[in-house]
Order: sequence, then C-alpha cells, then structure tokens
Amino acid sequence: MNDSITTGKFITVEGTEGVGKSTNMAFIEAWLKQAGKELVVTREPGGTELGEKLRAVLLDAKEQSMCDDTELLLMFAARAQHLQEVIQPALAAGKWVLCDRFTDATYAYQGGGRGIKMSRIAQLEQWVQGDLRPDMTLILDLPVAAGLERAGKRSEPDRFELEKHDFFNKVRGTYLARAAALPERYQVIDAAPSITEVQQSIQRVLEKMV
Repeated sequence: MNDSITTGKFITVEGTEGVGKSTNMAFIEAWLKQAGKELVVTREPGGTELGEKLRAVLLDAKEQSMCDDTELLLMFAARAQHLQEVIQPALAAGKWVLCDRFTDATYAYQGGGRGIKMSRIAQLEQWVQGDLRPDMTLILDLPVAAGLERAGKRSEPDRFELEKHDFFNKVRGTYLARAAALPERYQVIDAAPSITEVQQSIQRVLEKMV
C-alpha cells in the first residue's frame, strides 16, 4: 500500500447500531455536493466487488461459528482492497471520500466488543493503511438500548446485531474513549435529539472543514 500524499479529504461516520448512520450519511453527501465537493461515497466492510462479498459473509447471521481472528482478518482484507481500489485513488485525484465506517469500527467492534488486543489491530492498521487516517470522524452516539430498539424496527438482525447489550456497551465505550483521546480528529454527535438538531450539529462540523 503506497503512502502517497493525498489532496482530498477523508470523512468517516461511525456509531453503534441504530444511531442513524444511513440517514445522516445521505445528509452529509448532499451537503458536501452542494458545497461543490467532488465526492465518493462508500462503506465498510464493502465498497468494492470483493469487499461486498466479504461483507455478506461477515454479516451473515448463519455464520455463528466464525472465530474472532477470522472476523478481524476478513475486515482488514476487505479494507485493503477498498483502499487500493477506491479510497486512495479518489483522495489522490483530489476528491473527498465519505465512508460509512472505517478502522475505528474495527477497534470498537473487534477490539472493544470481541476483546481482541488493540495492539494487534494497530499492527494490521499500519500494515494495511500505512499513515493514512481519516481527516475527520463523526461518531453518532446514542445509548445502546435506544439504538437497538431503533435497529430492531428496520430489518432482521445481522450477525452483529444478534449480540447482547454488554457487547454494544463495550463498542460504544471504545468509540467514546478514542474520541476523548484524539479530539482534533473526532466529533461526537448526540444522536438522541430530533433529526433536524442532529443534522445541525453535523453541519457545524462540516462548515469548519470546507
């Protein structure tokens, strides 16, 4: 993976289940396009033909026997392809990239939730990404019970959504700890108020970037 200097901006959106990522991704996409930014919108795991196949395996509720290390390595396998095929070329061309989840999700879900050592994740992060990190990460935050209630109304649960509240409390705690440790890169957005209020908070962050 090359470490070429990028000229575009890389924004990621994170959060536990049911925080409203899809709705707010659409808002961010529309806002940035209106601001005149050439934008690539993508997601993880996924974003490429191969990545979407890996996503289907990772989210398959029938894959209950998948071990934690397999899950972690599949996440980074999808990410390596995503970076090479989509993210790095877009940034190098001066485009902005908006991604639904990225490596912070791996720290939160596989690190916090599964209990995999953060140092192991950091080694894979450096190997696959080099020095590439998002310019800004928005963490949509909501108490776990409220998020799972929202998520349960929209579709059948995937393999992650079948986890217990304790798992998601650890995921949420990891997100918030990462944000507290590096406030210049993270913005925690309270996802509990009305969608209008949430998007006003997001807009204030975006205005500082453009």
